[in-house]
Amino acid sequence: MKKYRSGSPRRRVAKETKALFKIMSYQGSMEDTKRPDKPPPILTIPPLSERGRSGKIPSPRSEDEILSSPHLKALLFSELKNATRNFRPDGLLGEGGFGCVYKGWLDEQALTAAKPGCGIAVAVKKLKPQGYQGHKEWLSEVDHLGQLHHPNLVKLIGYCLEDDNRLLVYEFMARGSLENHLFKRSAQPLPWETRVKVAIDAARGLSFLHNSESQVIYRDLKASNILLDSEFNAKLSDFGLAKAGPTGDQTHVSTQVMGTHGYAAPEYVATGRLTAKCDVYSFGVVLLELLSGRRAVDKEKVDVEQKLVDWAKSHLDDKRKIFRLMDTKLGGQYPRKGALILATLGMSCVNLDSRSRPPMDEVLRILEKIPSLKCVSVGSPWDRQTLPSPVSKSPRQLDLPSPITPYPRESLLPSPMIPTGTMIIGR
Repeated sequence: MKKYRSGSPRRRVAKETKALFKIMSYQGSMEDTKRPDKPPPILTIPPLSERGRSGKIPSPRSEDEILSSPHLKALLFSELKNATRNFRPDGLLGEGGFGCVYKGWLDEQALTAAKPGCGIAVAVKKLKPQGYQGHKEWLSEVDHLGQLHHPNLVKLIGYCLEDDNRLLVYEFMARGSLENHLFKRSAQPLPWETRVKVAIDAARGLSFLHNSESQVIYRDLKASNILLDSEFNAKLSDFGLAKAGPTGDQTHVSTQVMGTHGYAAPEYVATGRLTAKCDVYSFGVVLLELLSGRRAVDKEKVDVEQKLVDWAKSHLDDKRKIFRLMDTKLGGQYPRKGALILATLGMSCVNLDSRSRPPMDEVLRILEKIPSLKCVSVGSPWDRQTLPSPVSKSPRQLDLPSPITPYPRESLLPSPMIPTGTMIIGR
């Protein structure tokens, strides 16, 4: 048997980790960081040949064109009322900025109301007039999900537009939102493998949007908008804030600042300039939530611990503290090298300099390598080794300044502790 000298496992880990992160270096990123006087590059991402890709979002389209989508069914309010048993409270699945979501049942062929347990289960989202979102956001969701189809985007079955009633009907996601599984006290802890699977699925959905023929910026990625089916397949939901990406020589889209406190990219909050890298920032926050089991913002904590990104950065300053990031509910059952990669990737995604964040197809490529790493139980030699941090190996690429800038005083951010609400920042 070949013998290794003392310390060689650590060197092998460093070498393997460094190799994995080489794919995060894309052409020109380092040069752009060195030359702050150079204007931000035009965001160009090569197309993905991914299964399930279809659809193009021509902009703008009239309301009649949007509602005439051949992929969607116009449903009667009376049918949805019967399908949800008059929107009974015991059928309430969730509530957010748009309104309430109820479980209902429809005939699979005719899409008419069916008795509970018969036909197909659906989720019916009903707009509340006094909510944060209105007709414009409702129409945006119909527009995007009526044309874009992918295994990691929730399927929109139909809609209802009658008088003041605006409803959307989706496929039913049996296991609810990622938020509930991570933060609800009564929920069973998600094992490591499931967390990685959810991260990969969400990354696939975002990569598809960013690389569609007409780029779509999701703009509201958060744990409550990642839904899980019975097999824990993750899908992105709630496209009310989605926006068409920049075209031609444009580097960004200027828009009213809308998003969720703790997830919104700081440069977008400060300027209203929207790019796909804003979604990358939000995805990085979700990665840190998956690792730590902590909310993006938690007002019950104090000082630096209130904001997840700041708290995580403080742990990455010292490579010996990196595994203090991990959710204690995991019970130590995770691969240490995989956790190190995921943590460093998450912090790279929330880099204060948006040009230094990797594009989503690179993020996906890194994530897809993690499932091959085996879990190691607490008490193994891994626990006694000090792993080298990739942060110290490439300080320019993975520079980790605090990515949070103060929100403007005039911001109209509702309380971040509303679990599923959409926060709107007025400009």
